[in-house]
Amino acid sequence: MLKSYHCLIITAGLAFLSLQPLLSIAASSSSSSPADDGDGATSPHDDDADHGATPLDELRRRWDYDWSFSGISTFAHLPYVKCLIHPEELFDIAVVGAPFDTAVSYRPGARFGPRAIRAASSRQSALRGFNHRRGLNPYTSWARILDCGDIPITPFSNALALQQMTSAFLELGSRPPSSSSSSSSRGRTRKPKLLTLGGDHSIALAALRALNTLHGGPVAVLHFDAHLDTWHPGASYPSAWTDPQSAFTHGSMLWLASQEGLILNGSSVHAGLRTRLTGSSAAADHGSDDRQGFLRIHADDIDDVPGGARGLADVISARLGATTPTYLSFDVDVLDPSVCPGTGTPEPGGWTSREVVRILRGLERVNVVGADIVEVAPAYDGAGEQTGLVAAQVAYEILTSWVGRELELGEAEGGGEAEGEGEQVGERKQAGLGNLGKKRDEL
Repeated sequence: MLKSYHCLIITAGLAFLSLQPLLSIAASSSSSSPADDGDGATSPHDDDADHGATPLDELRRRWDYDWSFSGISTFAHLPYVKCLIHPEELFDIAVVGAPFDTAVSYRPGARFGPRAIRAASSRQSALRGFNHRRGLNPYTSWARILDCGDIPITPFSNALALQQMTSAFLELGSRPPSSSSSSSSRGRTRKPKLLTLGGDHSIALAALRALNTLHGGPVAVLHFDAHLDTWHPGASYPSAWTDPQSAFTHGSMLWLASQEGLILNGSSVHAGLRTRLTGSSAAADHGSDDRQGFLRIHADDIDDVPGGARGLADVISARLGATTPTYLSFDVDVLDPSVCPGTGTPEPGGWTSREVVRILRGLERVNVVGADIVEVAPAYDGAGEQTGLVAAQVAYEILTSWVGRELELGEAEGGGEAEGEGEQVGERKQAGLGNLGKKRDEL
């Protein structure tokens, strides 16, 4: 009995001690201590700012932030929600991982791509997310952007994995956008967008199947890659040993999508090609690709097209137009292996990261309805994680373009989306150009 009494006294004492920090915070909050003025500094004269503050508010003020090197690894320190099991969580843009790599023809390892890209994005955040060339911060604008975690994809059956990915993309893409931005100022209904971190390139087939259902028909494909990926599986991967699963690879997924009627024939684009082809001439591979309706832009074309990267962006934009629903599929092997060595099928002679970013920045009028970044295989990356860094930057450019395009569409419709942003379209673009933009105007 005496022992139990002592235990009660000790427990009560520990509970009281655990309350001391909160009590001291409450006391300090009710005193005339300096108040936070919103930018990290304090103002000794802003006493009214503390009125109504709770101890929990003070705890959050003190501890609710992360350095670039701290915290659980989510993309750009975005809020993490396992969206597939939380249907009540609405979003405008979801970053979702697809850790799958058992459809590769050469080096595996892209199942670890989502983890590597998230880690490489750690210097992006709402605090340090302002895109100077676009004049906006995608993480603090109108859109609710979540890191929805990874799809739990089986590594044991490609057929089941494809089914899982398609189902997951349909589940996430079918949800309404966040309630604060469900429609435009003139009633144009938004659909949430998915940015998928792969995984090998075969995941694009699942995304295209889902988009076909969500948009009621085929979409165009903007395909950044060193390789065609429109190869007939029997002709390009000949073997006496086949089964239905063997046709599904990261080099044949666009051929399969074309056969299923998922891709708009005559509207799609390859960008950055430089692969070796099958057989003794280009006739077979290019003939099949022609029948699938792709425009081929080779890596060398950046040196020949007037305007270089900017000129290529104009060519792509003219092909796709401003209204055609387009899926942007970005394989990091479009870049030179000196820039992005961490990938499964590297090809020398590719673009630099600056060239790729410049092309992406010229595509903002394209109606991109979904996107992926694939084939990041960190086991082959350098010590500086350069492949992951480039992939994270590509993701940032895509997110910025999505947010900015909706703002511009809103302004064209009457300003609904952009209200509160404090700038009109031209002003934002001029702010993005900075001093160089002023010099251009003078010239």
